[in-house]
Amino acid sequence: MAIPDILWLSCSPSLKRFDQPLLRILSQHFTVARWDYSQTLDEASSLNTAIVLLHDYLKHRKQPIHLVGHGIGGVVGLLYARQHPERVRSLTLLAVAAQPAATWHAHYYVQRQLLPCSRPQLLAQTARSLFGCPLPYSAKDLAIALSKDLETSPTPHSLLGLGSLPKGGVAVPLLVCGSLTDPVVDSLALQDWQAFLKPIDQLWQCDQGHHFFHYSCADRVGAAVMDFHHASTPALPISVSL
Repeated sequence: MAIPDILWLSCSPSLKRFDQPLLRILSQHFTVARWDYSQTLDEASSLNTAIVLLHDYLKHRKQPIHLVGHGIGGVVGLLYARQHPERVRSLTLLAVAAQPAATWHAHYYVQRQLLPCSRPQLLAQTARSLFGCPLPYSAKDLAIALSKDLETSPTPHSLLGLGSLPKGGVAVPLLVCGSLTDPVVDSLALQDWQAFLKPIDQLWQCDQGHHFFHYSCADRVGAAVMDFHHASTPALPISVSL
């Protein structure tokens, strides 16, 4: 089995269909593996548990790896890269704000407090906001998928209150990608990253695609990720015989 160049971090099993177009593009140029995490209804929501399990997966690798993640998967990658930079060759974040806790889940719970509508109605409205029009699936199907993600992803938010996470960058090369039409990680949230970027780091924005821009604009996102990996990966020395 080939050793992967890229590890895609997924903490949203019900939404992983939206990762597939980008993964297909990346897999044409790199060896890509997928790491999945989900929690059960009986478990407490814990980002720390996800980070420990990710480390268990990576600690036996001899070489660092490129980590890529969207949303809460990217948040796990960010926190992991801060704790174990020696295990990470680079980090690519898709739809992750400089305040990492600003996920779509937080957006949803704020709306729950403000809008007098049922959970299914609000989730259908949230789906329209996250995907834009036309929807890739019916609003009902997307609402069901989002509802499952609220239950299985290690988000620090709940009806009881919103969590927060430390701002900051990472020691490894970092690519932050976002969309100008994302209602959750908007342009201001992305520009906040500027305070934490190193000279080698990059900030890239798509002009469309909303929160799931890596699904609807997979070609463009894939090109940005590949350009970044080529720029941030030192060339191997060439042996010349005299």
